[in-house]
Amino acid sequence: MLKQFIPDQYVKSIYDISIEELKENGIKGIITDLDNTLIEWDRADATEEVVAWFEEVRKHGFEIVIVSNNNEKRVKSFSEPHKVTFIHSARKPLSRAFKTAAKLMKLKREEVVVIGDQLLTDVLGGNRSGFQTILVVPVAQTDGVLTRVNRRIERRVFEIMRKRGLIEWEKQKKNE
Repeated sequence: MLKQFIPDQYVKSIYDISIEELKENGIKGIITDLDNTLIEWDRADATEEVVAWFEEVRKHGFEIVIVSNNNEKRVKSFSEPHKVTFIHSARKPLSRAFKTAAKLMKLKREEVVVIGDQLLTDVLGGNRSGFQTILVVPVAQTDGVLTRVNRRIERRVFEIMRKRGLIEWEKQKKNE
């Protein structure tokens, strides 16, 4: 069961993901979370860095879909100015939104990577749906109310996985 919480990759931020490496591994599409993955959960608009990342990813031929558990107003107001396809109220970790995103991109599961900041929604949902997953460190130190509950559970899962030798990077995360 714990293996479903283990991402294929763990990086500090979206900017530490090697676009070239993804391409070499046959990835053509990116499903990304919004809040605390791309921008802080309480920031309305994309930063210049996120806009540049979108441009870079597209320049390499990748499709992008934002899949968020947040409401339509929040996700739409962020996504539309940057012409990014989105799915709101996704109910992650359920697999429906992930599969819908792959269909929207017209890609197979093995051609898509899921990027997110939470084990309980992004990584678990992506892994259960058969996608590669990348976990990033949350961009903000604070969270919304529901996410705070998830973070408490997530810390316990990290600790169990570390004690069982399933991950090595959790100590580094705390020390960085």
